[in-house]
Amino acid sequence: MTDYMPMPKVSRLEVVSTGARRRWTLEEEQRIVAESYSGPRLVSVTARRNGLSTSQLFTWRRLARDGRLAEDAVPALVPVEITSTPASASTCAPQVPSSPPAQRARVGIIEIELGGCRVRVDRDVDTEALQRVLELLRRR
Repeated sequence: MTDYMPMPKVSRLEVVSTGARRRWTLEEEQRIVAESYSGPRLVSVTARRNGLSTSQLFTWRRLARDGRLAEDAVPALVPVEITSTPASASTCAPQVPSSPPAQRARVGIIEIELGGCRVRVDRDVDTEALQRVLELLRRR
């Protein structure tokens, strides 16, 4: 004779996450960030209360600290014009090639005009360095 133990019956099923993304308004994000600063160790409590992850709240706090969580924040998209002219050095400052010229192809050149300056970069550009340069040009 075989002994077996019956499986317990599940009496309740709770859905924790549906996997759907929630869209937050700018005002909601700003309110939640302000709430998270209202006392010590409130990030996880605030995130849980508002139904978002602590990592998302930390990202919003960083954006707010950098001044990028505001109505007048710089848009993420900017106009782009594609031309067929050959690339040359930047008109504002000399550009250091990101790879040896023999290895670098002349395709994938991006030309950015901002603040009266023209910057040309290739596909191997360091994105963090480019972001710093564009931020400096935008402040001019």
